Amino acid sequence: MFTIHINNCRFFAHHGLHEEEAIVGAGFEVSLSATFEEEEGNITSVRQTINYVDIFEMVKKHFEKPRQLLETLAQEIAADVYHIDPRVQTVDIHLTKLNPPIANFTGTVGVSYTKRF
Repeated sequence: MFTIHINNCRFFAHHGLHEEEAIVGAGFEVSLSATFEEEEGNITSVRQTINYVDIFEMVKKHFEKPRQLLETLAQEIAADVYHIDPRVQTVDIHLTKLNPPIANFTGTVGVSYTKRF
């Protein structure tokens, strides 16, 4: 079994519950891993693995469409990973909102989501 990883990708987007977030936007960080069972023999072609470029491009598109909840975003991304490559058995996603609009708060918030197919 193999796991591909896409780590610490940063995006600027307009996700959030508050009207201010839809206008001003915020920074986000995404890490994602996807497991799959390899075919017999050595992997010698990108067609035999999960193409992380395709996964990254899909994630990037999701950040162009505002969502109120990170949970919704995580579920949609996980489903699309499977649509890109149905060999995927498990997707783990970690979404972090950098500098959330919380009074007197200096840190990050986020969600983690695991989906098994």
